[in-house]
Parts: sequence; structure tokens; C-alpha cells
Amino acid sequence: MNEEFIGALREIVKEKGISEELLFTTIEDALVAAYKKNYATTGNAAQNVRVSMNRETGEIHVYSQKKVAMDVQDEINEISLEEAKSISPRYQLDDIVELEVTPRSFGRVAAQSAKQVVVQRIKEAERNIIYNEFVEKEYDIITGIIIRKDKGNVFVDLGKIEAVLGPNEQMPGEEYNFNERLKLYIVEVKNTTKGAQVIVSRTHPGLVRRLFELEVPEIYEGVVEIKSIAREAGSRTKIAVSSNDENVDPMGACVGPRGVRVQNIVDELKNEKIDIIKWDKLPEVYIANALSPAKVLDVSIDEDLKSAQIIVDDSQLSLAIGKEGQNVRLAAKLTGWKIDIKSKSQAENIE
Repeated sequence: MNEEFIGALREIVKEKGISEELLFTTIEDALVAAYKKNYATTGNAAQNVRVSMNRETGEIHVYSQKKVAMDVQDEINEISLEEAKSISPRYQLDDIVELEVTPRSFGRVAAQSAKQVVVQRIKEAERNIIYNEFVEKEYDIITGIIIRKDKGNVFVDLGKIEAVLGPNEQMPGEEYNFNERLKLYIVEVKNTTKGAQVIVSRTHPGLVRRLFELEVPEIYEGVVEIKSIAREAGSRTKIAVSSNDENVDPMGACVGPRGVRVQNIVDELKNEKIDIIKWDKLPEVYIANALSPAKVLDVSIDEDLKSAQIIVDDSQLSLAIGKEGQNVRLAAKLTGWKIDIKSKSQAENIE
């Protein structure tokens, strides 16, 4: 150990953002273990040892620590009061006496141990820095570049880390091409022993929410509020919005001038259909709106069962239900109500 080594340590501390004192104490702890491993005999393996590293010069000293006792039972870890006082009159019973036991050849062992600790600390610090950076982006959108595909997974370069877009997080029918830039929703960031693990998605409803927040200033500013989102990725999304300003039309704000805002989102989602629904505090009105583009004639609700009976014109029935039941399924998911739809003629026959 020398001043050059200490200087290199300080550069690492500065560059990697590691605590200097934590690094030094970690090295000292490692040197205690190195001393016991290389120099302790079978008889004194349980010896209490302290290692001190000079923060300026890098000079290392190893001290055996012994407790002052009236009747010495453990010669390795205890020292008599008489012997302690011969070292210094200030020692009293139960004090700790430190005796230097630094081996002549300890420098080489110390250098190797310190190197291992420093390398490990650098790796840990870099992992933590990357984790902290990405955990702040949780539930947000990030742009990545596709670098490869393997066994159904799409690997995306996020800059400092690689994320995996799993099969369940991929939009049905969407192609993922090498070097293509892609907007992704960060579902979760985990801090694992191998470093930060970023879980991304193209199917999560949060992706649609963040795209609207980025595209529509009124949503970002809180004038227009997204109340609910129901999504079947790659096919259709319903989004319910309301306005906190009676002078601002929430649906118009989301659509944008000549439909530019919503079209930008549709383009990003590779032509996924988006129904913008006006939220209403009255369940009957909200449910009727949610079944758009179908026109609803009547809504009867059961508050206890949280179910709704819907009547539509015969010509609107297939539109209200949607292809393979998608429209009514998304409306139910959006509103949180069970929805049963009947045509006008079906309702009349029941009566």
C-alpha cells in the first residue's frame, strides 16, 4: 500500500460515487479476514484483530486486541492487569489493549485483498447507480433500440442496461426489427444480485396512459383527467376522460386539432383502435358512453350487484357487443360494471 494506491482509490470514489469511508472500512474488514486466513495458527484462529489503514499514506498496521483481566483464562484474547500496566499505567480492568502484530510480508496479501474489495465495491456501486436511475423511471415510457431476438424474447438496449420484452408483453401482430427504435412502458425495476432488472411492456395500459400524458398538454397539466383505461393490446383501447374545467372539452383535447394528437398515439401503437369516452359520475350515463360507438336506448342498473341491463336498437346490437364481444368486454372492464345487452325487440319479447 502506498500514496499512489490511495490516490487511485480517491479517483474511484469520485468517479463511481462510492462512500470513501465505507470503502476504507470495507478494505480493513477484508484485511482482518486475510490476516486470519494467512497468518493465524490453529491455536489463535479466534484472535481478536483490528487492521488500520492510514487514509493518507496507505500504511497498514495489524493489532491484536486483548481484554485486561484479573485472572487470565484465554491467553489469546486476554492480558493480565500487571502486564497491561507494564505497557501503560493508564490501563484498568476490562480495558482493551492493542498489540501490533503486523507480519513483514503482509503488504502483498493486503494489496491482493484490497484489490478484490475495490473491484467488488465498484461493481456494487455501478449496479446501484443504474438501479437508482431506472427505478425513478418506473411506470414511465422509455425509448430503446432492438438489438436481437431469441426464443420469443426481444432484447432492447436502454443505454446503460439491456431490457427483455417477453412474449406476454409483446403486442399481437407487431413486428420487432433489428435497430428499430421502440417506446416501452417500464412495468417494474428489480434490484437483483446480478444488477438492475428492467421489466418492460408494449401491452400494459400504462403505455397508453403515458402516451396521452405526453401528447395532450391538458392531461399533463391536470386540466383533463384520465379516469380509466381498458385495453386489449394491438386491437382496441377504451379510455375514459373528464375535465376539471367546464370550458375544456376532454374528448376534444385528447383528439386534438384535426385528430393529430390521437393519431400520433394510434401510429405509435401500430394502428390500435382507440375509443375516447367521456366519463360521468352517473353510472347510467358512463356505461352508455362506454359502449360507444353504439347508441344506447336505455340503461337499468343494480347497485348491489353492480350490474347493468342495456337496451339498444336492433340495428345497434352487433355494434354494441362488438366483434367476438370485444366492445362490451372493454366497456365492462372500463366501468367496472357487469353489462348485459339486449336489443329492443328482445326486451319487448321478454315483457
